[in-house]
Amino acid sequence: MTINTREPLHRVTETCAALVREQWFSIAGFVVIVVNAAALGLETYGGVTARYGLLLRAIEYVCLAALAVELLIRFGAELPHPSRFFRDGWNLFDLAIVLAPLLPGVQEQVTMLRMLRLARTARAFRLFPSLRVILTGIRHSLPGLGSFLVITVLVLYVYAMLGWMLFGQAYPERYGTVGQAMLTLGLLLSLDGITDTLQTGREVSEWAIAYYLSYMICACYLLTNLLVGVVLNALQEAHEHERRALAARNGPPVDPAAPGSAQDPAGPAVRAVSAPPEAVADRAGGAASDEPAIREQLAVLRTIIADLERRMPEQPVGVLQPAPHRVGAGHDAAAAAEPRRRRPRSARRNR
Repeated sequence: MTINTREPLHRVTETCAALVREQWFSIAGFVVIVVNAAALGLETYGGVTARYGLLLRAIEYVCLAALAVELLIRFGAELPHPSRFFRDGWNLFDLAIVLAPLLPGVQEQVTMLRMLRLARTARAFRLFPSLRVILTGIRHSLPGLGSFLVITVLVLYVYAMLGWMLFGQAYPERYGTVGQAMLTLGLLLSLDGITDTLQTGREVSEWAIAYYLSYMICACYLLTNLLVGVVLNALQEAHEHERRALAARNGPPVDPAAPGSAQDPAGPAVRAVSAPPEAVADRAGGAASDEPAIREQLAVLRTIIADLERRMPEQPVGVLQPAPHRVGAGHDAAAAAEPRRRRPRSARRNR
């Protein structure tokens, strides 16, 4: 009875897991995200809403139903172990999007509903590994970005104080206080209007050239390169993390001393010879990483064949000669005297 109960459950789990692994499943989820975002954007046009309001509302319900079906399929893939489904942060995020509009008081808040619908676009990071790597890289770069923010604030504060001392009286609307000076320098990080600012600064003090040039080098160039370095380092760590996670999902690494491996003590050549043709064909059609092991097995096979050829007796084809038997110590003397006792046939005829 237990077996009959588990068999349908196992079939449902396998079917759902196969659907989740399919590429078209992710593409369909992305299409739903795009349609939902397009419908949300069309609602900002008053004429479109007045004319196609019911259609846009129907599209919203269809997208919500598609999201619910996707969640059910993902839950079915983890049916033997439901706790795995709830340990995934993306599943909890999707549950919050689906269940939040059903809460009392949320239906009346149009802004909240639109925020929830807008949050569905973030699900694109879940469907594609490349986007997940970027999101993981952003998360890993947060500690480095915090240090970068501290350095940026210190640089802006130092230059804001210098700007207040140089241009505070001439331009109080931009350098009248430290806060206004930091806001002005923050806007200058993009180098927008730096030429006009430098010209107006030179009218007040000749130190404006050194002030703005040093600010461009320290704040605009060095800090920007530092930010790029932090982000690239975080993206590299995210790629390595994604690669390790993929390797963990594909299975544990192969033991070098396992039967059939290249370093098997029993001998890879024996494994290769005794393997069935199907296994040999599968190994030959495997990944490029298995080529060194196959070449090593072929080299061992060539060595064995060469050794067997050296041990074979050199004799004409069809002539069978008995193998020599070593009787004792006198066998060597008898073997040495044997050529003297034998005479060629020509000598016997002459005699």
